Amino acid sequence: MQTGEKIRRFYEALLAAYGPQGWWPADTPFEVAVGAVLTQNTAWRNVERAIANLRREGLLSPEALARVDAERLAACLRPAGYFRIKAGRLKNFIRLLTERFGGRLEDLFALSTSELRETILGVSGIGPETADSIVLYAAHRPVFVVDTYTARVLHRHGLAEQDATYADLQELMQSSLPDDVEVFQEYHALLVAVAKRHCKKRRPVCPGCPLEPFLEEGQPVTPMW
Repeated sequence: MQTGEKIRRFYEALLAAYGPQGWWPADTPFEVAVGAVLTQNTAWRNVERAIANLRREGLLSPEALARVDAERLAACLRPAGYFRIKAGRLKNFIRLLTERFGGRLEDLFALSTSELRETILGVSGIGPETADSIVLYAAHRPVFVVDTYTARVLHRHGLAEQDATYADLQELMQSSLPDDVEVFQEYHALLVAVAKRHCKKRRPVCPGCPLEPFLEEGQPVTPMW
């Protein structure tokens, strides 16, 4: 089976097994963007607690986040971990939004997909995964979000090399799939689901995995992720 076909079959098998994931959980595109900045190196339940703090304090808007002092913001973000660092990154994103786009997320999202991605990547502290999460889930543009779960699953099935870069993996996924926002959103979430349940970091639990039928001789390959 060719790589592209296998990747498409993975999606069908995961969707049949797990159903739609309904990801990203948020009330507004701005909340998605905030969550994307906060979710680095922490579990989503901790991000939800931090966002709840922002909402309770009346800070879940570009205007309020632009005004709030760094210490108060950091205190709200404490549940998300690395809270001072994340407060700085969130402030950097808000500075971009207010200084270049008048605090209007819709004006930022009016950029072309490539311009939007590069603009967000220009924010200090924001890397490709965070930027692409904002582009895909908040702006609803078709860019595939790559994370360690994606890399782990692809490598264990022999579809990606250990040293594959973020750009390599993103190109592999995007070239194998239809240019469809909903497919990219669901697939990303489904890969997270299967990695947490079966394709675990230290040792894969292949029995019962929806992707077990696709394993070939010598797989799963053990990665470092």
